[in-house]
Amino acid sequence: MEERPKIGVISCSGEKCTGGSIARMITRKMLDTWRPHDVVTVCLPLFIAGGSEERTFAKDFPTITIDGCKKKCAYRITEKLSGKVNACVDLSEVLGDEHCESDINHEPISEDLIIKTKKEVLQVFDRIRAEANFKELKQSGNYQGCGCVDEK
Repeated sequence: MEERPKIGVISCSGEKCTGGSIARMITRKMLDTWRPHDVVTVCLPLFIAGGSEERTFAKDFPTITIDGCKKKCAYRITEKLSGKVNACVDLSEVLGDEHCESDINHEPISEDLIIKTKKEVLQVFDRIRAEANFKELKQSGNYQGCGCVDEK
């Protein structure tokens, strides 16, 4: 089976609101359970601090941001520092502001919110996976394999 480059997922780092927590939970589920062979996460704080590997990955590979609220910090920062992202999932559009901007300490995260978010994120991810021209990426010389696993 031919190896396919991974798609980067950059999640919101907001810790006060429920949307940020959901964004990080969904990103973790993508990595561990839902698309473990197709995803690499990009650390937003390291990205902002100047992490060249993170910025290069986001510039050269398909990238999706999962933003916890309508501020869309992950999306805006990624576009500013590495160029256009392939998709942005804004949880305030998926779940509504009332869920995303509520204080995480006052509203438990319901299974319904996770299921609704999962459906949207996987739909976007699968569309990007189908649209990505990985053959062209490999031929460009930019693809060196995934740096997150040993590829012996």
